[in-house]
Amino acid sequence: MKKIILGCLGLTLLLGSCVSQKKFKEVEAQAKEAQDLLNSATVKLNGCLEEKAAASSKLKTLEDQNTFLKANNQELINNMGNLTTLTTKGAENLEKSLESLQEKDLTIRKLQNAITRRDSVNLSLVQSLKGVLGNLDDEDITISVEKGVVFVSISDKLLFSSGSYNITNRAKVVLGKVAQVVNNKPDFEFMVEGHTDDVPYRKGVLLDNWDLSAKRATAVVRILQNDYGVDPKRMTAAGRAEFVPISQTEKSKNRRTRIVVLPKIDQFYSMIEEGMKDPAINN
Repeated sequence: MKKIILGCLGLTLLLGSCVSQKKFKEVEAQAKEAQDLLNSATVKLNGCLEEKAAASSKLKTLEDQNTFLKANNQELINNMGNLTTLTTKGAENLEKSLESLQEKDLTIRKLQNAITRRDSVNLSLVQSLKGVLGNLDDEDITISVEKGVVFVSISDKLLFSSGSYNITNRAKVVLGKVAQVVNNKPDFEFMVEGHTDDVPYRKGVLLDNWDLSAKRATAVVRILQNDYGVDPKRMTAAGRAEFVPISQTEKSKNRRTRIVVLPKIDQFYSMIEEGMKDPAINN
């Protein structure tokens, strides 16, 4: 009977890990889709900038021509009455050129705002995290930005005792500071990833490194929720075992917990999509 109960418990932990892995892949796919769209928008943005430069040059020429025509308008009217019609058409063309340039400027600003907003939000988040975590040793915790996503990586020697998923008192202080930042930025969701080295692990009810990494991720999530009031709907716990190493020679670097801070991709995607549909950018 005891073996049956332990087997059921192990199966439950394994299924939980698979669900978390699936959700991470979905988020990763969404991030790639947003990045591909951003790359496409950037190409079109560069094209718009080139068109703007050409239009600005054309506008300057038209303005000079308009000034000349206005200065000599009366004399030209006296000499050639039919030039009045030509001058009127020139003014109309100039007005249309100005309107077209203004439309393109508006579209360019929309796309630039979508890109810079994401970058500025990430920069603000990184500065906030470094502000509260700045006194820690760099070997214990690192903060980085990759492809529009902020990563906070915390070494296992800071978070857990060796071979354990019980969080140390020192680690609770660190997680409290992280919670302070994320609680003030409700537009972010995040995933807590547990990572191990490739040394096989089996202890107690844990079957392998999958179990250990998942238990460590859920331990962090529980502390953030229960001790620091982080909304559980914003968090995902994921076990990655030993399959995403960052070093082939130093196993200790692979034993880490990574907090992946994710902006709400739907909001950024909608901003880019709206700009891409603007008729002015496709003319």
